Amino acid sequence: MTFRRTQLRDHFPIRNNTVNTNFADITCAMATVSNSKLHPWALQVNVANHSSRYSHAEGAINREAGSASLHLRQYQPAFRDIIGESPDQTLLFSTSETSKTRFFHGGCVYVQARDEIYATSDLLPSGNSSMLPSVVISRICVKLRGWDSEVAQEEADKSAYIISAEWAKLRPPTNMPMPAGACVQDAGILFCSRGNLTAGSGGVFYMPPGRPPVAVVTKFFDRSFNSPQQITCDKSSGLWFTDSSDDRLSGMRPKPEIRNQVYRFDADTGDLRVVADGLGRPCGIALSPDEETMYITDVEAAQPDGALDVSLGATIYAYDVVQRSGGVFLANRRVFAYAAEGVPLAVVCDQAGNVYAACGDGVEIWSAGGVALGLIVVPGGCSSLCFGRDNEMFICAGQSLWRVQLNKETQKNRGWTMEAE
Repeated sequence: MTFRRTQLRDHFPIRNNTVNTNFADITCAMATVSNSKLHPWALQVNVANHSSRYSHAEGAINREAGSASLHLRQYQPAFRDIIGESPDQTLLFSTSETSKTRFFHGGCVYVQARDEIYATSDLLPSGNSSMLPSVVISRICVKLRGWDSEVAQEEADKSAYIISAEWAKLRPPTNMPMPAGACVQDAGILFCSRGNLTAGSGGVFYMPPGRPPVAVVTKFFDRSFNSPQQITCDKSSGLWFTDSSDDRLSGMRPKPEIRNQVYRFDADTGDLRVVADGLGRPCGIALSPDEETMYITDVEAAQPDGALDVSLGATIYAYDVVQRSGGVFLANRRVFAYAAEGVPLAVVCDQAGNVYAACGDGVEIWSAGGVALGLIVVPGGCSSLCFGRDNEMFICAGQSLWRVQLNKETQKNRGWTMEAE
């Protein structure tokens, strides 16, 4: 396929020549916390029989949220190509000892130009019983990177890790209630807004740095979306996002006006159309690096009370991205993988085409052919994830935000989604 990249800022221009690159200027900063004592430590690798993935008999996975460390479980030899010779972990921030609030829940996205990570919280209960829960945005700004003293100076850039970071909690702008999934596009961030009980709220918003968010699309055939969940963009002008009625089940959204579906919005033409339906509750979405395969997760098995209905979907589906008569379509839906534990809340791909999903046991990893390669075991499970620079991965685990360094020699990030231009 051949795509032409169109920058979203051409469609939603910033007319102020002096643009502040701080998103906090158009949000309300609640608190700022610094951590200058960060250090990585090695990740233990356990080699397991592939059949153990389907059994909890070994009991090796520590599922207690807030536990001290992650570890790796290898199912196939190819997993070594992903993790490299010396994978490490860093706990950037954690509230496990002070609060049960899940600040690091969704919307994990990395802005390379500013070395910042963004994430959205789980629902935060309101102090007023008559008000709905809210969501806050976390911005983690990397202040200093360093390297192991034993590494030669010329290798410093390849071995840099985070040693100091600052975490700010931001209230989202009022016109973008309940932010959820996000992705970087041009100088800003595309956010899904799940909306609230206000008619017409919710949709996809573009938030340029230092400016208020701009509504990109908020309705389909004059009908409100249910609760847009997650979003990705292609190298052309296409924005792909999932929409499902999760918040209706929790009483935070009106009665659905349309089915749970997946959409593509063309920022060049303004064309918005359904590209996939027939899913229980579509959630995660990711494109393969060659943009020939789309991965979409179905989390219907997850119930509002936190229970898991194993008779329903916890599935990752793969679709072919095809062109027909000048249009872009998803075709040939097929089951790609099923989550071993929990549901696949988010999904990303690396440059080699491997697929990573945020699941109840951590980050489950498959080859492009659907073979389970290994697992990053995350205490309490993983709810969102993204790649940073040099094949580092950021993992949202509710009360904790982790950095994991994978093999930086063999894989490079998709710069067009990570880097602001």
